[in-house]
Amino acid sequence: MKTENIQRAIKIEKITLNIGVGQAGEKLEKAKRLLNKITNKKPILTKTQKRIPTWGLRPNLAIGTKVTLRDNEATLLLQRLFTAIEDQISEKKFDKFGNFAFGIPEYIDIPEVPYDVDIGIIGLEVAVTLKRAGFRIKKRRIKPSKIKQSHLITKKEAIEFIKHNFKVKIAEEA
Repeated sequence: MKTENIQRAIKIEKITLNIGVGQAGEKLEKAKRLLNKITNKKPILTKTQKRIPTWGLRPNLAIGTKVTLRDNEATLLLQRLFTAIEDQISEKKFDKFGNFAFGIPEYIDIPEVPYDVDIGIIGLEVAVTLKRAGFRIKKRRIKPSKIKQSHLITKKEAIEFIKHNFKVKIAEEA
């Protein structure tokens, strides 16, 4: 009788919701309110690192906002976000390490999030990071180590995980 190794089970490490506005001000405040409304968590500001005069950017200028969810909250929200994109994602959205990202053009497509006149219509980006048991060794402070190639998550494994756990259709690459 063959049993599957529980150390190879794939889990969701985190989900990051991101809204890039490009400038500080009223649009940024609306984006923060929207992320708070979707997740019930306080979003943080993302700031520029470089100076780009042609775009009007200088270091430490707030140009976006993001919020990160982990554990059970992340799984529940991901189910709602897949509903917003009609339970279909392109194979191109997955990277070679099994992580994936997709965009939602209008937040009103997300179930249980009503339209707010003050916010208007805003889209957002969703980035999902997957992990396996033992991935902590590359991030630990004392004696960090590499993860063996055989233990890394492949694109194919990530696609199967999403298909099986979230009942999402994967659109083939053209």
